[in-house]
Amino acid sequence: MPSSRRHFLQRAALGGAGLLLAPLAGLHSCAPGSSRSHIRGSMHGANHTTGHLLRDPAQLPAPTRTEVVDVLIVGGGVAGLTARRELERQGLRPEQVLLVELDEQPGGNSRAGRNAVSAYPWGAHYLPVPDPRNHELLAFLREAGVLTGTDAASGLPVYNEYYLCHDPEERLFLQGHWQNGLVPELGVPAAEKAQIARFFTLIDELRQTVGSDGRDAFRIPVEESSRDEQFRHLDSQPFANWLDEQGFTSPHLRWYLDYSCRDDYGATAAQVSAWAGLHYFAGRKGRAHNANGADVLTWPAGNGFLVEQLRQQAHSAIRTDTVAFALHQTPTGLAVDCYDVAARQTIRVTARQVIMATPLFITERLLAGLPAAARRPLPVHRAPWVVVNLTVEGLPQGPGQPLSWDNVLYGTDSVGYVDAGHQGLSLTDAGPRVVTWYRPLSAVSPDAARRQAYQTSYDDWVRQALAELETAHPGLTTQVLRADVWVWGHGMVAPTPGFVWGAARAAAAQPWQNQLFFAHTDLSGISIFEEGFYQGQRAARQVLAARGAGVS
Repeated sequence: MPSSRRHFLQRAALGGAGLLLAPLAGLHSCAPGSSRSHIRGSMHGANHTTGHLLRDPAQLPAPTRTEVVDVLIVGGGVAGLTARRELERQGLRPEQVLLVELDEQPGGNSRAGRNAVSAYPWGAHYLPVPDPRNHELLAFLREAGVLTGTDAASGLPVYNEYYLCHDPEERLFLQGHWQNGLVPELGVPAAEKAQIARFFTLIDELRQTVGSDGRDAFRIPVEESSRDEQFRHLDSQPFANWLDEQGFTSPHLRWYLDYSCRDDYGATAAQVSAWAGLHYFAGRKGRAHNANGADVLTWPAGNGFLVEQLRQQAHSAIRTDTVAFALHQTPTGLAVDCYDVAARQTIRVTARQVIMATPLFITERLLAGLPAAARRPLPVHRAPWVVVNLTVEGLPQGPGQPLSWDNVLYGTDSVGYVDAGHQGLSLTDAGPRVVTWYRPLSAVSPDAARRQAYQTSYDDWVRQALAELETAHPGLTTQVLRADVWVWGHGMVAPTPGFVWGAARAAAAQPWQNQLFFAHTDLSGISIFEEGFYQGQRAARQVLAARGAGVS
């Protein structure tokens, strides 16, 4: 088939498939006359158009009917879906629980998309091999078919080999060459290599360290970590300052640590606390019979796979495109006004108990009509992100390590890209594939970065992604079949100094009158799957305990 006809057919198929991804995604084009003019695609956002109805709820219509449930969950991210699953596992009937979600599909920042070539992530894209002591998480993974058994001799879990990240796993583009692994090595001076080795020796020690309370100094979930002041005081200062004090000044090491913080927190080492910066490394305690703590579980759809498993493991109703916008007290519990975007009508849902599984900036708005004691004043640094999924006919490669699952370019503003097709069984990189490029907008002012992100055009996001990737993949632009962009205006919580171990975070997680409960990674200070899962389970169990105590 001639190249031009092959391109036409591929782009036509991809164009039609892409339009199915989200109702708010129209077909966008790059600038005419530019080297990108052939590129079409979609631009998405975590339904900020619908979400902005919360800014002026008075414009929404009054309720036209009332529904009654035992437990209402507001928010369908990992925490909300986990709470829904846990309530049903502990005996509530599906008809007793309702989950409402603002977006057109649940999942939060673990959502996924799909086109004619592949499924791909829109956000979180992996789960590190878990600590085998995290029994509840392992039970979920077992039910999902991710964990397939337990080794009789060691007692360690055995993971599905199809879901363990295939080799090669990671590479770094440094000095025009792809090296194996993400810690810089090529051309790094001996003095810097010594600093890097000293840092990781310290991490190995901290990973094993136990506080005076018998708890690990660093552990996942955060609440299992030691309260010992010798570790908690690390939360009071920026990670960058602590590194300076410890003599970790190597530019290559500092780049890597900054990259790591931006990758998990969307913020730099100067913005997050020293406790959080060390926790990124020392909190991982994964072990398995067929994997180690450095291994990860991943899927073409990223953590969209896990979200779908959470959804399938319970049967209560999930109502999407539904904006919860006001809470009221009633004689028997709470009433929540919910606007059905498709029907353009408001429904009042009365519930004995409500779980707010929403980011705290949304929770604050929803609780405005309740007494002050019900509100959760916890300032949160939320980093914006942009994600660009590029469907490419080919990916020109430079010298060194071949295409890997995670591909990072040294010294750039992004945190690199993942290859959505890496878990496939193909023995060749030939043919169309999807690569997912991630860029946290780690500005000093998240609000300013958010405004700028919403004002940036589809063409400019695609231009920025390709300008960076062309440095490692010359000629890539001509190979792009489609580009789909997602802007996360409120991407994730960043554990700024004083946040994780401050009194405000602990207070914000406390239930109100055994009627109102809270579940979100904002309440952990770290936005990872394990924390969302923990927060959902915690809130669900608080609900069940309150019911057992006689809440009607």
